[in-house]
Amino acid sequence: MEERQKIKVGISIGDLNGIGCEVVLKTFEDSRMLDFCTPIIFASNKTISYQKSELGLEINYNGIQEASKALEGKINVVNVWREIPAINFGEATKEGGDYAIKSLKAAVTALKNGEVDVLVTAPINKNNIQAEDFKFPGHTDYLAQELEGESLMFMVTDELKVGLLTDHIAVKDVAQAITPELIKSKVATIEKSLKIDFGISKPKIALLGINPHSGDNGIIGQEDDAILKPVIKEISESGTLVYGPYSADSFFGSDGFKKFDAILAAYHDQGLIPFKTLSFGKGVNYTAGLNKVRTSPDHGTAYEIAGKGKADHSSFKEAVFTAIEIFRNREEFTELTANPLKKSRLKREFR
Repeated sequence: MEERQKIKVGISIGDLNGIGCEVVLKTFEDSRMLDFCTPIIFASNKTISYQKSELGLEINYNGIQEASKALEGKINVVNVWREIPAINFGEATKEGGDYAIKSLKAAVTALKNGEVDVLVTAPINKNNIQAEDFKFPGHTDYLAQELEGESLMFMVTDELKVGLLTDHIAVKDVAQAITPELIKSKVATIEKSLKIDFGISKPKIALLGINPHSGDNGIIGQEDDAILKPVIKEISESGTLVYGPYSADSFFGSDGFKKFDAILAAYHDQGLIPFKTLSFGKGVNYTAGLNKVRTSPDHGTAYEIAGKGKADHSSFKEAVFTAIEIFRNREEFTELTANPLKKSRLKREFR
């Protein structure tokens, strides 16, 4: 039987002054990772050489000029730039943001052109990435523009999956942003992702209320009664297993989340605080709903430990494995749709 070609994992390097390079290099310092994928890092030979020297990491890599020249069994570095950028560990500099975006744009172009199969992004700083040609609050918004589909910020582990109705917007704007159309779109996206990306045939989805105690029957805001409840009823009647709205303050503490395949939170902190509390270091940020697979670790640039060799690469490694698994699951879904008798699963012995 012919062995399947290894997944080509495109990696944007993130903020050079943060822990991005460190978690990437630590992940692939273990050569067994090359049994699972072909990593293609978008940076430069000199940048990677400097980082590995400063961090005391022992890795070899293959420098290339374009992603299509990547070799299996090697850590590949695409030379996106030739100059040597200044690296000031722990500092949020304009230069650090500029090179993070150069890496990201090159990686996304390769993803769109089919030169890499999936994208895993190292952390960026949302402040120093802002430029005339890049005015996005983060990766998700940029990818939503560049790729096809309806994007959903989806934080995932094997046991817990949390999506967001709204993500990087101010809390004061949340209630106004949540409309019946938005809810229907996000529920449809999360249901499709659970089926195709995670192999759950009939997923159960919980929606969290917008207001404390889901409005307490209108005493603490009208949005839950006026918007969420009618839409949930309508979606349920169409056959989707969606329930709620649930009071967010007790939902996770009571282990209520374990009854569902995914939870859809109303806004950023409502979903990410419990997710990171329960799963920090093991969680993965997945941009669901797009025609390409992108994941990232569940942490930021961690300037306070940058350059000290203290960064934990567990979440980045999980992001790599999750991207590979989702890509394989999508392949399998397509194959099973054409031939329902065919069954195969990505084996994840090494995690």
